[in-house]
Amino acid sequence: MNKVILIGNLTRDPELSTTNSGVSVCRFGIAVQRNFQNNEGERDVDFFNIVVWRAKGENCHKFLKKGSKCAVIGRLQNSSYEANDGTKRTVTDIVADDVEFLGSRNTDGSETTSAPRPTSAPKAETTELEPIDDDSLPF
Repeated sequence: MNKVILIGNLTRDPELSTTNSGVSVCRFGIAVQRNFQNNEGERDVDFFNIVVWRAKGENCHKFLKKGSKCAVIGRLQNSSYEANDGTKRTVTDIVADDVEFLGSRNTDGSETTSAPRPTSAPKAETTELEPIDDDSLPF
């Protein structure tokens, strides 16, 4: 089984391109904080490259930006190439099957990571309930 689930923040704006056959592909990076602290009391961060295809990639390019929080569900994919200096390089990408946008937009277009809270709760209306005779219930 090859399945990855990550939640993190974008490290750069998404880059949208198309293949020679016209298929959209979006690439971006996310930073994911580890669950434990290191010896200095800080949490280390891991960086991952994300690839999103077709309409989902177009939506990522349209709605995400550097710093946006998102959840990515996908699979690991390794590829290799020969660099200009002749060395063989291997790259690991997360190919996303699903991307969930976790931040919300403010009225000024900026993004917030939590939903705004109402300043005061609406007052609940109370109505008097009439007593019901148990003998009139059908069960």
